[in-house]
Amino acid sequence: MGDFILQFCNISKSFFGVPVLKNVSIDVRRGHIVGLIGENGAGKSTMMNILGGVVPFDSGTLLLDGQDYAPHNPESATRAGIAFIHQELNLFTNLSIAENLFINNFPYIGKTPFLNKVQIRTRTKEYLAMVDLNLSPDITVDRLSPGERQLVEVAKALSQDASIIIFDEPTTSLTARETERLFSIIDRLHGAGKTIIYISHILRDIQQLADDIVVLRDGEVIQAAPKNEFTIQKMISLMVGRDIKTLYPERTSKPTGQVMLEIKGLSKSGIVHDINLTLHKGELLGVFGLMGSGRSELAQIIFGVEDSDSGDIIVDGKKHNHQSPVKSIQQNIAFVTENRREEGLLMTSTVAENLGLVTLPKFATPITSVVRQSSLNDAIRNVVSMLRVKANDAFKNQVKGLSGGNQQKVVLGKWLMNNPSVLVVDEPTRGVDVGAKYEIYSIINDIVAKGAAVLFISSEIEELIGVCDRIIVMGGGEILGSFEKTDFNREKILQTAFREGGK
Repeated sequence: MGDFILQFCNISKSFFGVPVLKNVSIDVRRGHIVGLIGENGAGKSTMMNILGGVVPFDSGTLLLDGQDYAPHNPESATRAGIAFIHQELNLFTNLSIAENLFINNFPYIGKTPFLNKVQIRTRTKEYLAMVDLNLSPDITVDRLSPGERQLVEVAKALSQDASIIIFDEPTTSLTARETERLFSIIDRLHGAGKTIIYISHILRDIQQLADDIVVLRDGEVIQAAPKNEFTIQKMISLMVGRDIKTLYPERTSKPTGQVMLEIKGLSKSGIVHDINLTLHKGELLGVFGLMGSGRSELAQIIFGVEDSDSGDIIVDGKKHNHQSPVKSIQQNIAFVTENRREEGLLMTSTVAENLGLVTLPKFATPITSVVRQSSLNDAIRNVVSMLRVKANDAFKNQVKGLSGGNQQKVVLGKWLMNNPSVLVVDEPTRGVDVGAKYEIYSIINDIVAKGAAVLFISSEIEELIGVCDRIIVMGGGEILGSFEKTDFNREKILQTAFREGGK
């Protein structure tokens, strides 16, 4: 067998006449970890969908172990030894771990139609042990954490005896400890000679894991080389096609002394306890915490998705207890959820329909409640232009067809149309590329510069340090510490989150 297990040779692919891949050529070395990076829409997913048998390529040659390879469907890719671990995990949550592992290849007792349940359970335990999961094969997937589900996917790949394993944004929903555990498994697979293609927007993870890095931009390979030829700054410049001197835009305004949101003694049994904070006009206040710290639950209580047991929520000097989303919208509070696909957008509706969701009442006539469509459409066009949402036709294109970054712009846009005075954003850049992140930061900066107050929740310390005026740290449903901009320090913030120190 040669050095290269997989070779893309001038592979091209178009959808509806639009080129997505343009003469892509890549040689993947056997047993290497290849980091595949590029902005949303660069062609990464199309490449992997071709490899995984989801879509065919139009022209070129694909070689697997030196032989022509053109999978007709995912099943043929699986038979060829290729496993694809998608960002949106491909498991049946109502079935057991064992059933998920063997769903396409159940062993039977001899030539009878009866399943060999003893063998299924025994082999499932073996594969789970390979990924350090001490779980019953009979437990249903819906009872597992995101990290455990990710490892079940890896166990499934091992059960299929895959020689090439593709990871697509595997750490998006994982805690720091789950990510560390996954990386340990990937290192072990690497040591066992598996070839791994690792796709991620988190460039420091690429730098840590990969042997080789491939950069895609606009459907073309910009550079493919060993990782020692790349710095993070170089990766960014190659991905976006220009030199971004900083990951974070410069702030153009400073907070004022006017309090826009005040939380006093806010508690909900088992979730948050005695939360006290103030958010000022023009302030960008960061909230950091590990998974389970209560940060997302705090956002949901502020917006009224969840109720509190006690405490006060004061908006612009007025007490507003027993919140609800409707009341919050009336008070000009906006909430960008961390789960944009399921909670922030109507995926099968158009961009325009999503943008108009919050502000429809403002464009309705007082008596008849008939929507002034022309005025609404003008406002939608203005937001699409201002946020540079990449959609061929905002009034025809479904939002599910947009990249992650553009979907997030639509989520922000629907709230911007309501001119919020308080904006709560939960993981606003999760799953978007570095170029789109910069644009989202810029949008939030503009909102703050116009006088809004922003509560910015993130699991990325560097992001909070880069954009915020002040950072509070949560853990166990409580505020453990607060850091002014002059005191920002990654290690101290993380120590505080682990209850090991800090201010």
